Amino acid sequence: MEIQDLPAVPMTWGSARDHGVAAARFRRAVRRGQLVPVLHGVFLRADVCLTLELKLAAAALVICADSVACDRTAAWIWGVDVHAMGELDVVPPLETCVLSGQRRTERRQVRGGERQLLPSDWVLVDGVKVTTPVRTAMDLGCLLPRRSTLAAMDALMRAQKFSHADMSRLLPRYFRRRGVVQLRELMPLVDPRAESQPESWTRLELIDSGMPVPEVQWWVEVDGIATYRIDLAYPRAKIAIEYDGEEFHSSDEDKQNDKERRAWLEAHGWTVIVVDRLDFMSSSERFWPAEVSAALRAAQQRPRRHFPRG
Repeated sequence: MEIQDLPAVPMTWGSARDHGVAAARFRRAVRRGQLVPVLHGVFLRADVCLTLELKLAAAALVICADSVACDRTAAWIWGVDVHAMGELDVVPPLETCVLSGQRRTERRQVRGGERQLLPSDWVLVDGVKVTTPVRTAMDLGCLLPRRSTLAAMDALMRAQKFSHADMSRLLPRYFRRRGVVQLRELMPLVDPRAESQPESWTRLELIDSGMPVPEVQWWVEVDGIATYRIDLAYPRAKIAIEYDGEEFHSSDEDKQNDKERRAWLEAHGWTVIVVDRLDFMSSSERFWPAEVSAALRAAQQRPRRHFPRG
């Protein structure tokens, strides 16, 4: 059986028979990589794009009717994957919750607990209860490490279009909840214009180092036309901070475009500081925020007074 002969729907070991796939064939397909795990115990054909509808269909196979997908599982359903790289060697367990007083799930592949939820805190999508995008963002704001928190909240706001006012209305219900101090600190910093998690990390590193909040996705005009876009900028001081991710900055063409763009910026008085993933590793000897701080100080130096010679 070729990969195209397999159903293009999520399947578990138990549900595969309902789709006409025998257990032996299912095992062979998993071994050959024709079926890949999308959730713990749920597999999908490797050549099928994982859409929101298929994510929900996968979740429906392993989430019971009384449970609500929450936290990182809810974020994943809403299009934002915030699992740490080290967790991805195996498929992370589903994160769900039940209303207070209801029985918690005991499935091995599901991490469950109780939570105080109002009907407005979750929505039913294709048979799966999921915390709303804003509720998901607020919950993650209390749970994740600081850097991951801002990246997740930026991405959820960008993908799902909720507002700071939506978050503020929900905040009083987090009174005395563990992690609420971090949530309150980061809420004003959430910016949907950030286009990647590392861009969010870079912005937070600047702020935590005592610098002003930078402009996000700043356009530089040439002859009145928006021509060059900068990840983060202090435009009055003409300082550009850019994160070079592997996805968009690794090909020869990307590198040449970056070189030409940055050469133009520097020729027109900009200081360009480039950051990459190595700068966020504990082994890095470079503290790049100090470079930004020095550039800001240099831009604000008082001009020297010049006295004519008598």
